[in-house]
Amino acid sequence: MKTISKLALVAAFATGASSMAITTPAFAKDKKADAAPTVKLSPEVQKPGLAAQTALAAKDYPTAQTAIDQIDAAAKTDYEKYIGAALRYQLESEKLVAAQTTNPNAPINETTLATPLDALIANPATPAADRGRYAYRRGALAFNGKQYPIALQYFSKAKELGYTDPNLSLQIIKAKMDSGDVAGATADLDAAITQMTASGQKAPEEYYRYAIAKSYAAKRKPETMAWLKKWITAYPSAKNWRDVLILSGIQKDALITLDEPQKVDIFRLMRATNSLADQTDYLQYADSVNRRGLPSEAQAVIKEGLASGKIPASNTMAKGLLADATKNIAADGPLSGLEKRAATAPNGKLAAGTADAYLGQNNYTKSIELYRLALTKGGIDADDVNLHLGIALARSGDKAGAATAFSAVKASPKADIANLWTTWLGAPAA
Repeated sequence: MKTISKLALVAAFATGASSMAITTPAFAKDKKADAAPTVKLSPEVQKPGLAAQTALAAKDYPTAQTAIDQIDAAAKTDYEKYIGAALRYQLESEKLVAAQTTNPNAPINETTLATPLDALIANPATPAADRGRYAYRRGALAFNGKQYPIALQYFSKAKELGYTDPNLSLQIIKAKMDSGDVAGATADLDAAITQMTASGQKAPEEYYRYAIAKSYAAKRKPETMAWLKKWITAYPSAKNWRDVLILSGIQKDALITLDEPQKVDIFRLMRATNSLADQTDYLQYADSVNRRGLPSEAQAVIKEGLASGKIPASNTMAKGLLADATKNIAADGPLSGLEKRAATAPNGKLAAGTADAYLGQNNYTKSIELYRLALTKGGIDADDVNLHLGIALARSGDKAGAATAFSAVKASPKADIANLWTTWLGAPAA
């Protein structure tokens, strides 16, 4: 999320005093000009006011400083105090711009703007149309100083005063987030995205990434997972899918704690989304399924990695895995014999195992048939079978059937894996 530039609040008023309702006629000496202002200034304020304005135009800042000090000492009415504060803000703003122009690499000390800004915001004589803008500038000043609760206070006041700026809502969110209110900030960001979507706009991808990063850092795992799903639905790509799935269940400190067989179902989703990125992904996936007794899946994964060039042809581990998987496939023989035995078995365990083998061969018709047989016979882990049935149905193109199977997976972490597959069903093609 883009933060306010350190010079943004400086530049706003540095271009002239007119935006602060300080004009030369207010300090004019002739009677005709004196009749113009609706608010009368005392001579003690009018004279140094004109001197300050003249000095500012000439960039004579020491003279302007002296004149503004005289205004503050003489001011009695709210309007006169407003004039002094507005001129002081212009002076400090212009000094900062001049310093930055002279030495762009020097640190900027914006704290000199706080006092005149506070005075302008609090003064009832400040034009109503300007008070919101001043509050926004004051919020930016606090934000740049990492005073996030104070920034939130002033940004909220700017909104209350009717100030409109395309960055205001996002600055409120960021100030709220950096103040520690992650739940409130992400709720506001979600509402902003919803509003943008309803108006036909697409929220920038950085909004989602920001919410994910902050939610994850705050150890809000369910919220992080929810934002991952929103992000991948809005911005599906192979790279984004990999990031989602690695964070969800593969990396250390992942959102879902998975054992090795459960991680295989995450790798299967990476394969379905074309998000297996490099030889490490392919080899870890193939090694895991090969050791689980699914050599056909291991063989297919290695061959895909080699064909894509993501596994170098010279990779020793890949060669060994491919040879081992090929030997195991020959030793196992055709699956048709297991399929016949599964039909007469007293429970569904053999049917489920044979279905897993067919799934590894991409034979979705046979795997679906046998998963359903396993569910009918019972004696199996229904969540495991429904998850794999959903995967087979999804890969076969039966989205409705897959969604039904995934919804039948009840217990975590398998239900969390099923939800990721369901998200893929509903997301646009990468």
